[in-house]
This record gives sequence, structure tokens and C-alpha cells, in this order.
Amino acid sequence: MLWVSDGVVADAGGLWERLYRERGRSGWYPLLLETLRGDGERPWRSGELGFVPVERVDALDGGAVLAGLWPNLSDDGDGDLRTGPWPGTAEAVEIQDDPDAVAAETALLLGDAQEWLLGLVPAARGADAPALCGWSGPVNYTETAELCAVLRDWEDRLGARVITVGFDTLGVSVAAPPADAERARAVAVEHYAFCADVIDQGMEPDAYVASLVGRPFWSFWWD
Repeated sequence: MLWVSDGVVADAGGLWERLYRERGRSGWYPLLLETLRGDGERPWRSGELGFVPVERVDALDGGAVLAGLWPNLSDDGDGDLRTGPWPGTAEAVEIQDDPDAVAAETALLLGDAQEWLLGLVPAARGADAPALCGWSGPVNYTETAELCAVLRDWEDRLGARVITVGFDTLGVSVAAPPADAERARAVAVEHYAFCADVIDQGMEPDAYVASLVGRPFWSFWWD
């Protein structure tokens, strides 16, 4: 189930923050929704949604999902992140900052950056929202349920919170981003398995690793 605003909402970040604070009482998780470039109907009003029950996510393990995607990635090129067998996920660290506060601050910044629709999903946790809202952005890469399992792991291990969802995009705030280059590389490996296009059609691996140090917002897109 997904409720979508009739049009672009004013003060989208502030509205997201208020609804996010009320999610425990209301049962609705807010999303800043982006439409496909040049087409305001897709995917939220065009019938391109495929709702996935949380039971599909319950049956998966985030680390195992990433390990399963790893063999499909490219191992060509100097400095590529895939240089051997799956190395495992980055070690958990103590989360110093409040993940909900980081999410609210991030949403306020994003709300001023562009125009958004507002979506509400009856999700107990943000990691399940992409599945329950019917998002099929990674359809050419993997199943939405698999990525939601990874998002659950990032919620628990890194203080991640889902904020934005687009036709083929996803954005999360992160309370415990990498603090140095070594950890950034370990996290970048996870990102590459999660969304290969951030490297294969995006930044060079070393530049991507460097960009993650201290960055509290991660964005992904699938071709």
C-alpha cells in the first residue's frame, strides 16, 4: 500500500521530519518520492509498482544477499573494488550520533534541493518501505526484497534510514559513515555489490571510496 501526494509538496523536508517523528503512533513511514525524469506519472501513478510482502524480506540475510551478488560484478581494471572473493561486510561500529536526528537533518537539506512528492507506507521500519511501496527500481539487477534485506542490515549496523525513493533511485541517511579510507573501502565494497552502477557507470573506484569518508547520505541508481 502506498499513499502519494497529489502533487509536489511545499517544505518537503520539514513535512518528512514531522511525519517521521509520528511514525510510531501513525504506523506510516514517510518517503520523499522522485518521479522519472520528464514524466511526472512514473512510477507512482503509472501502474509500475510491484508490492512485496515483508515475509519475503524476513527470509533473507543482508550479508548473504551481498555475497550472492558479488560473483556477478566486474573484476577488470586497475583499482577495481572486486579483486577477489567476497570479503564480508564492514565491521559494525558503535553508532555515536542519533540515526533519527541524522535522518531528519538530511531530509531537511534534501527538501530544499529539489521538488518532491510525499509518500506514506505502512511500514514498521524504513528498510521495508521500498518493498511495501511497490518500488521496482533495481529490477534489471536484483529483486527489491534482496536490497531491503541489506537495508535492514545497514539500519542495525550503520544507523541507516531510508529517505528518498525514485523510479530507479534510492537514498539513505547514515549515522555512522566511514571515518577513514580503510573503512570507506570496506563500505564501498558493500555498495558495489548493492548497486554496481555506482562504479560501473559512475565514479572511479578510488574516487568513490574517498567520497564516502564522513558522508552521511548515500544515493544509488540502477540502469
